[in-house]
Amino acid sequence: MTLQQAHLEYVLRMGDNALILGQRLSEWCGHGPVLEQDIAITNIALDLMGQARSLMQYAAELEGEGRNEDQIAFLRDAWDFRNVLLVEQPNQDWAYTITRQFYFDAFNYYFHRALTQSTDSHLAAIAEKSLKEVTYHLRYSSEWMIRLGDGTDLSHQKMQAAVDDLWMYTGELTEMNEVDQMMIEAGIGVDLSAIKSLYDEKTCEILNMATMQVPTDTWMQTGGKNGRHSEHLGYILADMQFMQRAYPDMQW
Repeated sequence: MTLQQAHLEYVLRMGDNALILGQRLSEWCGHGPVLEQDIAITNIALDLMGQARSLMQYAAELEGEGRNEDQIAFLRDAWDFRNVLLVEQPNQDWAYTITRQFYFDAFNYYFHRALTQSTDSHLAAIAEKSLKEVTYHLRYSSEWMIRLGDGTDLSHQKMQAAVDDLWMYTGELTEMNEVDQMMIEAGIGVDLSAIKSLYDEKTCEILNMATMQVPTDTWMQTGGKNGRHSEHLGYILADMQFMQRAYPDMQW
């Protein structure tokens, strides 16, 4: 793999994380538990879609093959996506949605904070702009983790189940592969091993405040960064990409 290829894949991974999680959250639009949270979670989805668009515009520029952000988002197959497995997991209920969001937000905050120091000025600028939104996302999901975990017996039970079930997808967030290593050596990317301790500390802090047990299982699901996904991604793409594939190059 060349440095140019690794650079492109790194940006695509960030864009895919934001795009797929934003698509998942958008499924709550009109279905939230209360109106205020329906609006709040939809706004977070819009933040993520905005981040995805900036990153995919940059990916198109790096690729240099004349594609735009829409074509990158809507005309790739599942095996071309590089998002982590966590973000494609189903909403199921509010407990799973919030837990998935918190796990990702805790990582995303420290990742973006470190990425502002990238030698890639374009990527650093995207990170700087996105960090304000990412900081809010972490505060939002953390507050809900505590509110529900330390709430009623039923809310605690549902949250603990979600925490346990989604735990196996958290290891991939800070797992290093060849692309990460090349980006670190070039001064472009983030050393995930350096933020792992921060991520673990934040996760344990919030789970303890929420009176929940921190899972101890060390076995983790991986593969998303290398294009190996769960069956859920195919269903997401079937919905998300239908219009563009049915009516290629359509314009409003």
